[in-house]
Amino acid sequence: MVPKRMRAAKALVKCLEKENVKTVFGYPGAAVCPFYDEMSRTGIEHILVRHEANGGHAASGYARITGRPAVCAATSGPGATNLITAIATAYMDSIPIVVITGQVSSEQIGRDVFQEADITGAAEPFVKHSYLLKNAAELPETVKKAFYIASTGRPGPVLLDIPVDVQLAEIDFDYPEKIEIRGYKPSFFGNKPQIKRVIDAVRVSQKPLICAGGGLFGNDAHILMRKFAETADIPVITTMMGISAIESNHPLHLGMIGMHGKEIANDALNNCDLLILLGARVNDRAVLALKNAENLKVVHIDVDPAEIGKNIPASIPVVGDARAVLEQLLELLPEKKHAEWNGYLRDRNSEYSIRDVAPDDKPGCVNPKTFIKKLNRLIPDDTVIVSDVGQNQIWTANNIELGERGRFITSGGMGTMGYSLPAAIGAKKAAPDREVVAICGDGGFQMQSMELATAVQHNVGVKVIIMANNRLGMVREVQEKLYGGNLTAVFLDGSPDFVKLAAAYGINGEYVDSGGEAEKALITLLASKKPYVLRVKVDENERSVL
Repeated sequence: MVPKRMRAAKALVKCLEKENVKTVFGYPGAAVCPFYDEMSRTGIEHILVRHEANGGHAASGYARITGRPAVCAATSGPGATNLITAIATAYMDSIPIVVITGQVSSEQIGRDVFQEADITGAAEPFVKHSYLLKNAAELPETVKKAFYIASTGRPGPVLLDIPVDVQLAEIDFDYPEKIEIRGYKPSFFGNKPQIKRVIDAVRVSQKPLICAGGGLFGNDAHILMRKFAETADIPVITTMMGISAIESNHPLHLGMIGMHGKEIANDALNNCDLLILLGARVNDRAVLALKNAENLKVVHIDVDPAEIGKNIPASIPVVGDARAVLEQLLELLPEKKHAEWNGYLRDRNSEYSIRDVAPDDKPGCVNPKTFIKKLNRLIPDDTVIVSDVGQNQIWTANNIELGERGRFITSGGMGTMGYSLPAAIGAKKAAPDREVVAICGDGGFQMQSMELATAVQHNVGVKVIIMANNRLGMVREVQEKLYGGNLTAVFLDGSPDFVKLAAAYGINGEYVDSGGEAEKALITLLASKKPYVLRVKVDENERSVL
């Protein structure tokens, strides 16, 4: 086939079409205009965000639902640097995104001209790889490499920085079907002797435990994890990133571990004799829950060898794709019952549940735990819940109940406030027929409220719940606990009326100031086909762990 002659900007769009990209999230500028000009003539939909970082967060939400790399774009200089937080957020949570930035003309690079920034250098700690494309002829192969790197091994962001003159150059377009990158050979299947060691460990274990992480959502590996747990009768705890890897009401599900996790999950962690880590890095907040690891045998299964044993020593390391390794394990896994171990956990959970009764609402306020439990009764089985960061994240993570097809999304590793609404917009674009609800605090909402305009402009029917206590609640808790109650710089006085703000965008909304109003308001929110905002009044002294 004879290559076609075209501008590199058009070739870039053709590359995206070859990668089955349907949507690009971004914010244009002069240095990326050639790409935008060509994209406007195609079937690729562009979602105009109101801040570049939110283009990255929206791409993250889209990628997490589709399981494929999503694309965001920005111009040079401040447009590119505004994306760094979103890039870092995707990197920490292993989300595959391809970031396209415009750059000043090649001959001007290094001269500190208008809107020049070394974005490949600035973003280097937060990307799997980055390319400053100086030769237009290399564009098709480079784009193919970017998508391959983003989606294989441990997924993550890849940056393509393309000078404006390179975008305008004429090239022969020929997109490669496959790509080989010397030195980049991610593992797929687990080592067979190590697989056998895992099976042997399961055979002899009396108190095994699976810890499910966010790495299980690639290729729907979480479905095989459930089958693994059911076959061997092994209870399951999750990291925050692993929430919804197993349905909330599953008899083997114990909840989230960690410093803000469930008592029963942390109890199981500290009493098991075999811990099977599946697609979980197990960061510091999760590791803090582990008090006794002296005689614990740890199986750590992860596609990234650098993560195995980094935070917890691994007795049996297995490097490989979670789905592929689980398929190998299921071929050899014996059916087994752990009646005594599961019975112990059920009894302990009953004891914890007595203390875990949802408190009554205080006058003029809504108890967030009770509110989330009301939400659970109303949402469809396949709802996507996108939590922001702060107290609202902990309230939601510990109390949300999702069905087998439900999904929980949040910023785990970076803990990025202002993530929920743009990520929810991305998730809704990826799954327009599913209910998508963003839950945030009043502090986090004000970092992203401008994206209400994006939802309106592009008719994205996301729902927003704002837990409002006029405080930076999580920081307030830290100051109360560690700094003698010296509350400083945590008061959100001057915040707008959020329902009126929503109305300014043409969005309907409602106030909820008591528990009695909650259910009716939630029914209205979920019935809306358009964006909707619910402001929920939470007591200013409410704590994250109830």
